[in-house]
Parts: sequence; structure tokens; C-alpha cells
Amino acid sequence: MSDNSLRLVWVYPDLLSTYGDQGNALVVERRARQRGLDVQRVDVRSDQPIPTSGDIYLIGGGEDRPQRLAAERLLRDGGLERAVSNGAIVFSVCAGYQILGKEFVNDQGQRQEGLGLLDVVTLRGEGERCVGDVLADIDPRLGLPQLTGFENHQGVTHLGPTARPFARVSMGRGNGTGDGTEGAYNDTVFGTYMHGPVLARNPQIADLLLKLALDVNALPAMDDRWYEALRAERIAAATQPA
Repeated sequence: MSDNSLRLVWVYPDLLSTYGDQGNALVVERRARQRGLDVQRVDVRSDQPIPTSGDIYLIGGGEDRPQRLAAERLLRDGGLERAVSNGAIVFSVCAGYQILGKEFVNDQGQRQEGLGLLDVVTLRGEGERCVGDVLADIDPRLGLPQLTGFENHQGVTHLGPTARPFARVSMGRGNGTGDGTEGAYNDTVFGTYMHGPVLARNPQIADLLLKLALDVNALPAMDDRWYEALRAERIAAATQPA
């Protein structure tokens, strides 16, 4: 990667693009271009190999059967793991988040091996489905404002010792474990249950991914009025009495 260019990889849009998560790729691409960065976006379908030379990889949500197929193909391919070992950044949502963990329960009720890029294990919850708006405080070490998003999942995701909670909920269920955690991350791999799409609601997360990929501490300023208006509207809607 040159100093002013990056390669953005959207993983398996044919399987993992539920609830508008492809919007995350659009947001990262646009925010990079508005800062004068040269962006090459690559949409990789599930019948194509995962390139290992990407800088940022985005993975969305999906229904149970597509999730299982995606996990099987990613494991066979091995490209995403090699990309991470080369320093790539990965941001995943819902089913994609579960796939990055050590294992999850698939559509056949069986434990499915994940990629092991996050130290998490996902079981299927037996209570009510986690659905609705979420507000959460992102890990202060990441220096990001309040997280806003929408969750819709049955999974219960337990974090292992090497995974940090991405956020802690003040509204919503998050990982579904009852401990207030939402998502998980390590140095370069992030997972969350937030849809929205989450990067449209939380553009500072997109900027964090860009900074990590470019290895810089700051990005040129840009006009965030549209994003901030959306954030304010969604946060206000979530906190209004039913």
C-alpha cells in the first residue's frame, strides 16, 4: 500500500449482506475518497478466492445457512487468515462476527468451526431473540464516541481471555450473555452485532479502520454534518419513551 491508497475488500456479498451491511463498504470507501485517498474496492463473491493483499476487510450479516456456507468456504480458502497475519484490518457484523470466532452453532444445530481470528464462542440463545436499538460505550482505549446500532440475532457470544469487549451496552442486549458486553476485538480484528449500517451511524469507527490501515494517528477533517444528523436522530429515537 502506498501512503495515499488502500485496498478495501467486501467479503462474500452474495452470502453475507443482510440488513444493509453493504453500506459499511460504501461508507469506508466514501470517507477515504473524500480525503483524497486512492481506494480500490474489491467485492469477492463466495466462489472466488479471498485476496491476501487487502488493507481492510468487511464482512456483513447473513441468515443461518449462508453463514454456514460462508464459514466452510472461508476455512477452505484460508486467504482471510493470511491477510490478517500480514497486518490487515477486519471489521465484521453479526454472522460475520460469529464466523471470526472459534465456533458457532449452525443452521443444523451443530457446532461449526470458525476462523479463530477472535477468541469468542457463540451458542444459540434459548430466550427471546435480541432485537432492537442499542446504545453502548465503546472501549475507551479506542477513543470513540457512543455506539448506536440495531441488533437482530439469537446468538449468545462468550468472550475468551484474549478478546476485549468492543463496547458495553447501556441499552440493548449486545453479546446476549447478560454481562453487558457488545462485540469483541483484538489488535486488528473487530466484531459487533450492530447493523444500521453501523458505519453510517458511527463514522468514527470507519475512520479508525482507515487510520489503522494507513498507520496514522489522524486523518484530514471532512464535513460530517450528514453523519452527525443521522447519529443524533437515531440516538434520540432509541431513547424516546415507547
